[in-house]
Amino acid sequence: MAEVKVHFHSFNGSVLFGRYPHTFVVFDGTLDATGAPVNENYGFTARSAAAAATRDWVQHLVESEPQRYIRSTNRHFSITLTDVQYFAMVREVRSWKDEPGNRYSLDERNCIHFVGRMAQMAGLRVEYPGNMLRRPKKWLNHITTLNPQLGAQIVD
Repeated sequence: MAEVKVHFHSFNGSVLFGRYPHTFVVFDGTLDATGAPVNENYGFTARSAAAAATRDWVQHLVESEPQRYIRSTNRHFSITLTDVQYFAMVREVRSWKDEPGNRYSLDERNCIHFVGRMAQMAGLRVEYPGNMLRRPKKWLNHITTLNPQLGAQIVD
């Protein structure tokens, strides 16, 4: 039986690597209906890190990460999707990507909100505590505790 999984990842951030803390999703597996392979990942970010720091609404970007980057991140949990769920989530990714205007805000609509939407679409309970909106790893650990049915462990 074919299946596609969505994996929820965080990156701790490091000045040495020039990356801010981040969260994103990885889809992999095989579609049940067609047998087509799936190997994609998506994260939501500001087009410019300098612009994001202004706390204004700035230009947004949905981006994919190289495999070498994904290997350096924390995988918090995974969920098996139906083909219908997978296609709905990909449509949602495209809607975030194609939205006109400045749609990224460090405090109101960032990578956490994007990944939170994916989690909701996968049937998870999601909250956005204000003290976690810039801390993706802590936030995904919080989502883990809100959804004990995942059987996932807290990531250190």
